Amino acid sequence: MTAQPAVPAEPERPLLEVSGLSKTYKGKRSGLRPRGRPEVKALHDVSFDIVRGETVGLVGESGSGKSTAASCVLRLVEPDAGSIRFDGTDVRALPREELRRLRARMQMVFQDPYGSLDPRFSVRELVEEPLVVHGERDEATRRERALRMLERVGFSAALAERNAHAFSGGQRQRVAIARALVMNPELVVLDEPVTALDVSVQAQVLNLLTSLQQELDLTYLFIVHDLAVAQYLCHRIAVMYRGEIVELAESKELFARPLHPYTLTLLMAAPVPDPDVMDARRTVFQDPAVVDHGGSGQGCPLRARCPVGSQRSECASSAPVLREVTPGHMAACHFPGEMLAPLGGTPGSL
Repeated sequence: MTAQPAVPAEPERPLLEVSGLSKTYKGKRSGLRPRGRPEVKALHDVSFDIVRGETVGLVGESGSGKSTAASCVLRLVEPDAGSIRFDGTDVRALPREELRRLRARMQMVFQDPYGSLDPRFSVRELVEEPLVVHGERDEATRRERALRMLERVGFSAALAERNAHAFSGGQRQRVAIARALVMNPELVVLDEPVTALDVSVQAQVLNLLTSLQQELDLTYLFIVHDLAVAQYLCHRIAVMYRGEIVELAESKELFARPLHPYTLTLLMAAPVPDPDVMDARRTVFQDPAVVDHGGSGQGCPLRARCPVGSQRSECASSAPVLREVTPGHMAACHFPGEMLAPLGGTPGSL
């Protein structure tokens, strides 16, 4: 992989503004569960923005709320609270027909190219489908636009007439990307687009996304759990834990000086070939013998896993809020950066 992308030049009004986004999934009753399942707070007070031409990554382990946040941005899932503004438009206030028109400017690439593409249709027909949905009646125009976009992602006109089931996962994901871009959107939500692909193919797809962003002036919201992938593609990274953003910074700053213990834990989880280094990491990040009260609403939800927080009364009594610790670097921690001390100040020290 090559170096990180350059941060877009002068800041401007964000293309996407998300503020106070919250979502709780209600428990459902059934014959086997007469009392219903417990509620799940998937998102709590999530706020971030993206300027034109920028890539912002939402990073975290499974269940952290990344995909729910992406779905709420496009209103594929209705949030319970918060605001979503796209190019100044209040997305949550739009009626169904206006929302449908706006979605031509906001597209999504899903994680699984096998599930997102109907194998009964040809590649060309799949890419033409958004044009049909959004009212393009001229068949020749649809065909031309679809073939032109397929060519951009590496498909010839001859391959375009073959059905999707004839292609590999990486090729199918290229088709999914072409289908998302055929409407010339401004914002593309990428929901773990390389997770289901072989490692050898991931770099090819990431390079394609980078080149398309530059050629078409695209803005990306990138959902990912792999920090190495986030570092390669993203200008800024928001780290999520239990439905909240716990750290937000430019990519280079986040990797050079993570301030939140959870971010540091993710960075240090990557395996290295030196067993002594791995043993040292396990010593630093060994879970303390503290009951996890993360779901009780009191104190920091990470304190049971944090060697610093488990010993501090502040972490037990109040949950930290996301705040700017250094210019442009935000963290939700009472003692930001303190866990770097055992590592000599940088995550690379171990």
